[in-house]
Amino acid sequence: MGKSSLNHPIVEQSFAIIDQEVGEHSYSANQYQVIRRAIHATADFEFLNLFYFSDNAIALALEALQQQVPIIVDVRMVQQSIQTMVNQTCNNPVICAIEQAETANVGKTRTETGLFNCLSRYPQGIYVIGNAPTALLALCDGIQQGIATPSLVVGAPVGFVSVIESKQALAATHIPQIRVEGRKGGSPVAGAIINALLVLTQQQS
Repeated sequence: MGKSSLNHPIVEQSFAIIDQEVGEHSYSANQYQVIRRAIHATADFEFLNLFYFSDNAIALALEALQQQVPIIVDVRMVQQSIQTMVNQTCNNPVICAIEQAETANVGKTRTETGLFNCLSRYPQGIYVIGNAPTALLALCDGIQQGIATPSLVVGAPVGFVSVIESKQALAATHIPQIRVEGRKGGSPVAGAIINALLVLTQQQS
C-alpha cells in the first residue's frame, strides 16, 4: 500500500504547498515527512524549528509499529486522530490512558493516573502525549523508576503549566523519542506524528 492510497489528493496538494514554502532544510527525508504532517495539521511553520529526534528514533518507531506494539495515548482526541490510519496500516492496539482510570489518585489528574496504570501493562509500548504534561511527567517518572522502557515516546503536550518541564524530563531519559520543544504541541500534532510514521511503515514495506 503506497502513500497515494493513504493520503487524500488534497493532502498531497497541501504537502506540495508546504514543500514550496519550506524550501531547503537540514532534516532527513523521513524526519521531514513527520514535521510536514505536523505543519499540515496546524498551518504553523514554526514547527520546522521545534522538532527533536533522538538517534534512530524513526527507525525504531517503524519497527515497533510493524510489530504491532500497543500505542498508548493520553487523551481521546489523539486516539481519534490516529485510529483510521492505524486500521489501514499496522493495526496496533490503541489504548487511551484517561480511560484506564475511573478516578484520579489523590493529588493526580485522571490522565496522569491512567497513564501510570498503563506502564506496568505496556512497559514497551509506544507512548504518545499530545495534551497532558502531567501524563508525560508520570511517564518519565515511571521510566526513571524502571517500570517501563517504551519503544518510543512522542512528547508533544501543549500549554503553559508544566509543559516545558515535562519535555525537559523526557529529554533527560535515554528512551527513543520525538519531542516538540517549547510550549507548542497539542493533540493534532501528536496525532500527525504517529500518522506520518504509519505512512512511512507502508512506504518501506
